Amino acid sequence: MNKAQLIDAMASEASLTKADAKRALDAFITSTSGALKQGDRVALVGFGSFSISKRNARTGRNPQTGKEIKIAAKNVVKFKAGSELSTNVQ
Repeated sequence: MNKAQLIDAMASEASLTKADAKRALDAFITSTSGALKQGDRVALVGFGSFSISKRNARTGRNPQTGKEIKIAAKNVVKFKAGSELSTNVQ
């Protein structure tokens, strides 16, 4: 499912116009991104939680040449599915 299909599904499920559903989805994405940038955790009970995890610097290998390269440390987004979502997917 891509973003346009998600907007269509949200609009039909919640009896919204596509424009309202798009604004709601964009607001969710913006709010979630902002909270994660500040280091907060975003938890949606039953759905799951988004959090930030720090990935340490490490040494990798270029697959074409076999030469070692340094991979910088960075923050990555983690998602942990909630129990209701996990149950519904099975």
